[in-house]
Formats: sequence, C-alpha cells, structure tokens
Amino acid sequence: MKFSCLKENLSKALSLTIGVAGKNVNLPILGNILIKTEESKTEIIATNLELAVIASLRSKIERPGSFTVPARTLLDFVNLLSGDKVEIELINNELSVKCGKSSTKIKGASDEDYPVIPSPENDTGFTLGVEEFKKGLNQVLPAVAKNDIRPELSGVYFGFNKEPKKLVMATTDSYRLAEKKTSLKQGDDEKQVIVPGRTAQEISRILSLLGGEEGEKEVRLLLSDNQIVLNYDGVQLISRLVEGKYPDYIQIIPKDFKTNCEFNVSQLIKEIKAASLFTTTGVNAVSLDLNVASSSVGVSSTSTQTGEYMSEITADVRGEENSILLNHRYVLDGLANVSTETAELDLVNADSPCVFRPKSGDDYVYIVMPIRK
Repeated sequence: MKFSCLKENLSKALSLTIGVAGKNVNLPILGNILIKTEESKTEIIATNLELAVIASLRSKIERPGSFTVPARTLLDFVNLLSGDKVEIELINNELSVKCGKSSTKIKGASDEDYPVIPSPENDTGFTLGVEEFKKGLNQVLPAVAKNDIRPELSGVYFGFNKEPKKLVMATTDSYRLAEKKTSLKQGDDEKQVIVPGRTAQEISRILSLLGGEEGEKEVRLLLSDNQIVLNYDGVQLISRLVEGKYPDYIQIIPKDFKTNCEFNVSQLIKEIKAASLFTTTGVNAVSLDLNVASSSVGVSSTSTQTGEYMSEITADVRGEENSILLNHRYVLDGLANVSTETAELDLVNADSPCVFRPKSGDDYVYIVMPIRK
C-alpha cells in the first residue's frame, strides 16, 4: 500500500471516524482504524461492531492495499504536521508517514483480524435537508435515557410518515420528553425505527464536522429491518437498530391546559440558572409561579445548604394562577434548544407534565415531569 494526499483531507477523514474507534479489552483492534486503498479510492474505516463509519479520502494511489493502525496515534501525529502533502506507505507491517521533514513509523496490525463491515441493505430510502435534520437531532438528544435498563428508551424514535411528508424524532428518559417534526425532501414510505442514542450522537457529530456552505445540502437515509445507513458528503455511517417497539409517548402529552404563558427565553434561562445555585443537590428543584394578575413568572428555589432565591420576569400569562416544581437541569436542556426569542409554557397543574414550545410553531415540543411536592 502506498499513496499520497493532502494533510487537511487526511486529518478530516480521521476526525470523522475517530469517534467510533475506541478501547476494547476483548478486541483491541477496534481501537484501530482501517486504511483501505483500491485502484480508484482510499477509505478510512472505523467500527465498534454496533456502528461503522467509512470516510472517503481524495488521494493519489501508487499501490493498493490495506492496513490498520491506532486511530488516536495517527490523528494526533497528522494534526502536528506542518506540511501540506502526506506520503503514506506500508513497509514491513509498519505504516510509514512522511510530510515535509517529518516522518514516523507506526506499528499496526493486518486487516485480516479487522471486523467485516456489513454491506448496506438498500431497502427504504429518505432524503432530508441536512441543516434541519441536524438541528432536530440536537433538539431531541438531551432527553435520551442514559442507561440501558430499557434499551428502547436509550435510542431515538424515528417515525417516517407519508402524510404529511415528515420525519418525527422523539426521545424520553421518563423524566422529560422531546419531539421534533422535520420535513422530508424525498421518501413516501411509512417506517418506524429506533436509532441507538450513540449512533444519533455520532450522526450529529459528523454532520457538524462536515457542515458549511460548501457541503452537500441533503442527507440520505436508508433503512432496513435491522439497519440504518446514512450517506452524506463522502461519508457513510452504518448502524444496527434497537430492537423492540418505542412506547406510545403521544399519550403523555397533555391535550388541555389551564394556564398558558408566553415568555422571553433568554430571561427565563438567566433566572433559572441563578435559582439553580440555591437548589438541593440531586433534587435540583426550581419553582415556577405563573401569575395572571401581575403578568409575571416567579422563579424561586431554596436549599438548606446555600440559601434561597426569588425573582420574576414579565410574561403574558393567560388562564388560571398556577405553579409547578421542576428539575432545573431538564428545563435548561429544553430551553437551550428553543430557537425563537419567545416561547410558550402550558400548564395543567402542579402534578401534571408541563409543555414548552417555541412561539412560532417550530414543530418542537419539550415536556417535563414535575417534582412531587
């Protein structure tokens, strides 16, 4: 194997795959990336058995071949190079890397022990606008369950609907729920799958790295019964899906409310952050008091260790006087993903879930369960 490429392109391809390669006690080779050159292309490949990322690399190939080397070692070295052109050659089971006056030999392993990357099972295809898809994914990711006690909750629900042409993404960890609807450019089939949370995070990371005015404007998703494949701008991601059925979360979202409130997002974030300094660790309870008469939202908290806090912001409050006790971390996660200056809060009572949503109908809802008093 022998080829040359631009340092910038090599660094980018390695950065796109490094998130998947990691330490594995049982299979150390998973900490390596596979460099594979054929007659007309070079690919950088990483996998953790559940998920694989393949990044195409522009290069001038002199001799095809393949080899695996520690992903982090190669990326860290390449990022320290000061030249533009990198020459890579496999010599006696070592990867020779030269750039300008710098050179190194990295010990690696044969590709014979590297896991076989499954071929995509082209079944059902959908196309989405990349910016809208990335934004929607980031809006729902905070509510993914962090443990695998219920595997389906540690994933992101993807519901592809024929009418209207929408992708519905939803997540819940039983304490809060996020749902985002985004438009489909192409794809008429109906399909419901659960994408692993780790895969969704990796998709978000890859789209962020590749984002920009020069990148492609659309992302392509392919779905089979047990696999999702993402194709975007020279990168292919292949992942297993979570088995099982996602819970019917729609029934959790209240339909009728007693109090509606319009508020300035940045002001409420500021007050909740201040109140969070005076909450009991582990409970993180902040009280929101919706006052119709004074057109305000009171924000308060108390802690036996640090003291107490009280403040209020001006808001348009309609309906009944109401109050609710919420985990400030959950509220801040939701408000951070509201892209409008003004948002709405809908309340039933202190014991029912409350709903946050952008003012201008962003097709995003964020539900938080109350802390029982």
